[in-house]
Amino acid sequence: MKNICRISSFQSLGTVDGPGVRAVVFMQGCPLRCNCCHNPETWDFNGGQEITAQELFDKIIRCKSYFGKNGGVTFSGGEPLMQSDFLLYFIPLLKVEGIHVAIDTSGCILNESAKKVLELCDLVLLDYKYTNDSDYLNYTGMNLSTVDLFLNYLENIKKPTWIRQVLIPGINDDEQSVIKLFELEKKYSSIQKTELLPFRKLCLEKYKELNVPFPFAHIREATSEDVERCKKIASIK
Repeated sequence: MKNICRISSFQSLGTVDGPGVRAVVFMQGCPLRCNCCHNPETWDFNGGQEITAQELFDKIIRCKSYFGKNGGVTFSGGEPLMQSDFLLYFIPLLKVEGIHVAIDTSGCILNESAKKVLELCDLVLLDYKYTNDSDYLNYTGMNLSTVDLFLNYLENIKKPTWIRQVLIPGINDDEQSVIKLFELEKKYSSIQKTELLPFRKLCLEKYKELNVPFPFAHIREATSEDVERCKKIASIK
């Protein structure tokens, strides 16, 4: 039913998933199995909890006074576009309240329902995980061309977009990869900014609880120095 969805969790006052202070809805279900995934509990579409549109709306409205001028709601996951029919029903309810809506997506789904959701939202946070096809395929199971088609669509509809990438030491932090990532801003006028998020392993306990091995457990966490080094590479080029 379009007025019911499944969510993994709800964060009332998030500050890292889009502009300002935001309510973050972690939608349940994802078709990918990315090696660096921080939220493996969101994979199973039958997991999490069922919630009605009214129940979710009430949760968000209770947070509204904290949003200010720049805040709003971010639908993350999991992959929120797996539940596009619900979002098509729900986002207009937020719009009536003047609430800014962002979608945090892997770019793996671009069917007609997903396109309509992208047209409705105010901002897309696109997880552009790697800059070469072999890494994309090896570490996510999908092709780089898929996310590029998604980005092309965002450009065509002139949708404000933030590129976000988890910076993983020894995987995507080399000079060539960093330059390629930031050069997307030159190619796509819809991209407003590029964010580097340091790779963390706080998710290890989640994997243990699920009895699933964490593929990147052997990789060290990224430091603030790693992030600054890559930002410097991007600024020089």
